[in-house]
Amino acid sequence: MPDPTATGATAPQPAALASVRVHSAEQGLVVLHVSGELDTTSAQELALPLQDQLTDANKTVVVDLGGVRFLGSAGLEALVVGRQRAAEIGITFVIVASSRAALRPIEATGLDAVFTIVSTVEEATAKHYSD
Repeated sequence: MPDPTATGATAPQPAALASVRVHSAEQGLVVLHVSGELDTTSAQELALPLQDQLTDANKTVVVDLGGVRFLGSAGLEALVVGRQRAAEIGITFVIVASSRAALRPIEATGLDAVFTIVSTVEEATAKHYSD
């Protein structure tokens, strides 16, 4: 089998597989917009900014999975750890998921019974105002 790097091709970098854009919507409300593939090589792209936002400064943390094409077990683990940390410090933790790529792994593992899941960022931000 030929070496793919010999032809100039390179393997994708883990950071290129997933990205997270953090948006502080207003005081105490932050939305993490996730896109790409969350697997063992890229889950830290979500885990690290999520950990950074789970502080007393925020009342509500929303994780928008709208741009996720693949959600593997490491990505699910990052969400579970985030939810646990949020519960420990009294932060509302909401997941936005409407695509099959995001919902199917959550439902297949029974985590839909653990997470607060809504279909849109607007629904998620409404939870910030109702709490």
